[in-house]
Amino acid sequence: MSSLSAELDQQAVAVIRGLAMDAPLAANSGHQGTAMALAPLAHVLYSRVMTFDPADPAWPDRDRFILSAGHASILQYSMLFLTGHGLAMDDLQAFRQWESATPGHPEAGHTAGVEVTTGPLGQGFANAVGMALAERILAERFGSDAMDHHTFVIAGDGCLMEGVSHEAASLAGHLALDKLVAIYDDNHITIDGTTDLAYSDDVPGRFRSYGWNVVELGEIADDMDALEAALLSARAHTGSPTLLVLRSHIGYPSPDHTDDHEAHGLAFDADDVARTKDAMGIPNEPFWVPDELVEAYRNHAGGRGAAARTRWNERNAATAASADWVAAWNGRGIAGWDADLPRYERGEKVATRKAIQAALQATESSLPGLVAGAADLTGNTGTQLGGQTTQSVSNPGGRQVFYGVREHGMGAAMVGMALHGGILPVGGTFFVFVDYMRPAVRLAALSGAKVCFVFTHDSVGVGEDGPTHQPVEQLASIRAIPNLHVVRPADANETVAAWQDAVAHDGPTALILSRQGIEVVTDGSAVEFGAGIVTGDGEPDIVIVATGSEVPVAVTASERLGADGVSARVVSMPSWDRFDEQNTGFHRGIFPPNVPVLAVEAGASMGWHKYADDVVGIDRFGASAPGGVALDRLGINPDHVVIHAKDLIAGTTSEHERSSS
Repeated sequence: MSSLSAELDQQAVAVIRGLAMDAPLAANSGHQGTAMALAPLAHVLYSRVMTFDPADPAWPDRDRFILSAGHASILQYSMLFLTGHGLAMDDLQAFRQWESATPGHPEAGHTAGVEVTTGPLGQGFANAVGMALAERILAERFGSDAMDHHTFVIAGDGCLMEGVSHEAASLAGHLALDKLVAIYDDNHITIDGTTDLAYSDDVPGRFRSYGWNVVELGEIADDMDALEAALLSARAHTGSPTLLVLRSHIGYPSPDHTDDHEAHGLAFDADDVARTKDAMGIPNEPFWVPDELVEAYRNHAGGRGAAARTRWNERNAATAASADWVAAWNGRGIAGWDADLPRYERGEKVATRKAIQAALQATESSLPGLVAGAADLTGNTGTQLGGQTTQSVSNPGGRQVFYGVREHGMGAAMVGMALHGGILPVGGTFFVFVDYMRPAVRLAALSGAKVCFVFTHDSVGVGEDGPTHQPVEQLASIRAIPNLHVVRPADANETVAAWQDAVAHDGPTALILSRQGIEVVTDGSAVEFGAGIVTGDGEPDIVIVATGSEVPVAVTASERLGADGVSARVVSMPSWDRFDEQNTGFHRGIFPPNVPVLAVEAGASMGWHKYADDVVGIDRFGASAPGGVALDRLGINPDHVVIHAKDLIAGTTSEHERSSS
């Protein structure tokens, strides 16, 4: 039981509900009703059930809390304020304001105590699956003394309507992730109205079919002792994840807006707030929080947390100092981790998806946090580890994860694993299917999660599968995502360098790799700075810049131009974002002033005019044909590049219509 008195328990719930009304009212923006209804649940979780230390929010063995229903963010901020995670009253009063510590939806890395970035419904639920999987793998590797905690996630009707929840819940049930406890806020309300407008799922039956332990709690949303008993029972359950179905009433205890769908948003005006506070028996004062409650809450949370963390430190001094632990939690390898990476000779022909597999297998033993897998394309995408076993119920330490055909669930779970810490997740699928998992990729970038996405079969070179499987617009679209490090290596050497770069990078990386074999033409050095000269160190008449499989095409074109007396420099530019980080002097060294630049890439030309005067690209969908034929017919060939280069030098680019257009 809580060491807070029954009186303080009741007062704490009233205060949380008051803050849930006051902060959105002051901001004239926000969501009140869900936070109000879940105040007792949040209070019980933070004061009676979860283990955490507010003085060290990054303590590795803390319980994780995820608010998948991120629109109720004021609920989490209120708890972080009361428990002493660093939020002050000024922060609550600046709710949803510019540069405040309390943004409209929880953001990892922005507010201490927020584990993942939520808001797009269902993402937090799927992140929680990844966190529970990370805990299991690390517990098996380092022992239960070092890793023994639970992940608690609150998800609403909207979260469970989203397709990603189906993918993630199915995976969690299959893997029997019994350190995962999901609380379903079954309030029967969406923005449009009651859920029966669009939703009649048998949620308990659905989760039972996934293999979850399902407990239908009924009407106990305000019964703190019953909530505690249910949560402790779920925590003690083994053999499967648990779903607690909690019937709540949005907006409770408002006399005006209980069970009102408008309470999902900004429904409460000042009079509504006053009447609700009167019903709760608290003063109608904005942001009313008694000092004695804050003191008691922080002493309680801080004392419990400090004691637990001290015991953990005493038990795990040797483990936490070990090379494997340090490397895993730093997201790096042990000393010399990359010493055995392969090197390739010029002229060899290797698909870059094959090169990434060789790089992974050469480093898996010295990257203790490495966990790899794919969405039913493990061999195809090069994400098969050589010496690791399959993650399963019977093999909880397995570092090879088979995600099944669940791209979105895979991406979101990988984000959860990365933000849990101790895991470097690598996951693969065909590049065209990035569209199935884009929300997770975007949130990886927004939250700075150290994830390595491996996207293979990166162009119309896919071939016979045709335009449904041939990426065209995908590369331009993911380059537009801020903070996503995108690398499309020219050959096997650049792929190896790209893997080293991904391990060193503090954030998400997308590796864009080929299906087909590519001639090795580089030493890999272009990856470090985003671009590098492949041929033509002197004063060129033209620069041909390319990425991926088009770099060898550019090299061949430059040789033909040379035979015609034209000096062409070839530049490999595997990463726009890394190149943009370099200084002007470096840029001019790659692209000399007043020298025309021609870009060559088997994808949409969008964006290239930032660097180039003309583009040989593909601004249409592809076609079913052998890969080489598709590339050739769509203009990705040396002859086409030579024509464009000569026209660009002569200033007559418009005379030749691109066959790829």
